[in-house]
Amino acid sequence: MIVTDRCDDGFLLGPSTRLDPPQGPLLLLILDGVGVGLGDAYDAVAQARTPCLDALRATGLVRTLRAHGTWVGLPSDKDMGNSEVGHNALGAGRVFDQGAKLVDRAIASGAIWSGPWREMVEPLRAGGGTLHLIGLLSDGNVHSHEKQLFALIRRADEEGVARLRVHVLLDGRDVPETSALVYIDRLEAVLAEFSERNDRDYRIASGGGRMVTTMDRYEADWEIVARGYRAHVHGQGRKFRSAREAVETFRREDPGMVDQYLPPFVVVDDQGQPLGPVVDGDSVIFFNFRGDRAIEISRAFDEGDAFDAFDRGRRPEVRYAGMMLYDGDLGIPRRYLVAPPEITRTISEYLAHSGVQQFACAETQKFGHVTYFWNGNRSGKFSDRDEEYLEIPSDQLPFDQRPWMKSAETADAVIEQLAAGRHRFLRVNFAAGDMVGHTGNLEAAILAVQAVDLQIGRIIPALREVRGTLVVTADHGNSDEMVERDAEGRPRLDDQGRPRPRTSHSLNPVEFIIHDFSGRRLSLREDLPEAGLSHVAATLLEVLGFEPPAEYDASLLGEGT
Repeated sequence: MIVTDRCDDGFLLGPSTRLDPPQGPLLLLILDGVGVGLGDAYDAVAQARTPCLDALRATGLVRTLRAHGTWVGLPSDKDMGNSEVGHNALGAGRVFDQGAKLVDRAIASGAIWSGPWREMVEPLRAGGGTLHLIGLLSDGNVHSHEKQLFALIRRADEEGVARLRVHVLLDGRDVPETSALVYIDRLEAVLAEFSERNDRDYRIASGGGRMVTTMDRYEADWEIVARGYRAHVHGQGRKFRSAREAVETFRREDPGMVDQYLPPFVVVDDQGQPLGPVVDGDSVIFFNFRGDRAIEISRAFDEGDAFDAFDRGRRPEVRYAGMMLYDGDLGIPRRYLVAPPEITRTISEYLAHSGVQQFACAETQKFGHVTYFWNGNRSGKFSDRDEEYLEIPSDQLPFDQRPWMKSAETADAVIEQLAAGRHRFLRVNFAAGDMVGHTGNLEAAILAVQAVDLQIGRIIPALREVRGTLVVTADHGNSDEMVERDAEGRPRLDDQGRPRPRTSHSLNPVEFIIHDFSGRRLSLREDLPEAGLSHVAATLLEVLGFEPPAEYDASLLGEGT
């Protein structure tokens, strides 16, 4: 637990030179996955009935912000944003190089091959054993990238690792929903380069769809991790002669099956025995760079007898490392190949040192985003006295079956806190626009956005009552782009002539809306047309009546404020 020293002058915020403090609290609503799309039939945000947001747009200050690519620290502007880097940028007030970029840089410089990498491979070279690589097989560049996996495989060969197994988690979420075989075939081609030699045995050993195998987050459903652990470690699961056979069989049995929900599977040899169970003396690397869906499987490998989330059976004695440090304060995992960015002096750290009472709230699926990621990849609070966090348990159902998710319960919490009057700054995430958008179900995504809008309508009177200020934005787009498009923006069609659903984030900008219910005259500056999420923190500080730190990206408020 982090508790600040409130007397640290280096963190004390001075009064704004342009704006008096608000009469009431500042409420930030992050509408996760709600971007500004083309406005056509496949834009669930535009298709949704949103009278409350429409009213805010008509009477408040409105602009758009960039939420992808280099604006949030990713390698290129072709890279879609995500909730982790989005909340990092929102909370940090400036842009830091993020996961994919850090890993690419470490590979290019060779820094990744020192330290923990050597601890993983040298015992295998000296005494045999297998190197296991587990992670998302994709080029979505949100959790992982196949080129980074290929780099690990090639380096293992260069360093004399004779036996290697890959355990593939199939995407269909950050990439087209039924593209798994494209990635499997590319991986098989790379593995074949080495397995064609007599002294190398490199193969795919197990796999499964990311939403049912291994990649749970925020402890929403540990059974997802248990399924993956049993398949990867013990070779327990439905058996096939290859990963391709597994995918083709599942699709034949259920033609509507998409990659992210493919059941776990195990690849076996000619005698029907699993090709790659994890045994004593092996090394295991989880090669995802993003942390949220890597923490639980890392705990399953790293934690000792006190681990009780599920029965791991006989636990092999192995060396384990993650691609990155997934939770710095909790030290998960103990070994990691690439160090994360050091994000310090976040807005909440400044506010905590300055004695500002803060409230953070979201349902389980996004709780870590308004706490851990907002705070610069740190667990715990900066001040036990001045901060309050509230997690609302998410449903354990497919999100398109209950697309409103916990929007009402989240709004209930906000209204209660506004009435109590304990906090000057409240930040809240509504998860439905993102989580339902990931299902590819257009009608459900429309309902999700409408549900969020309905709850905003409940919150506004409560905020007006306490003469507060409202800021609405998002961390990235998703529901605004529910179909795959070609280079001309036309929907891509499947074999039956139907539009292909899109399940990944969009590259679209997000809205930024300010509405002051205390009567202050605010304006937006016009000289930052390409501003991104990192400009929000300075803006929030000015709205609260503070002068933003010099290192923060500029406030969005205009000179007439």
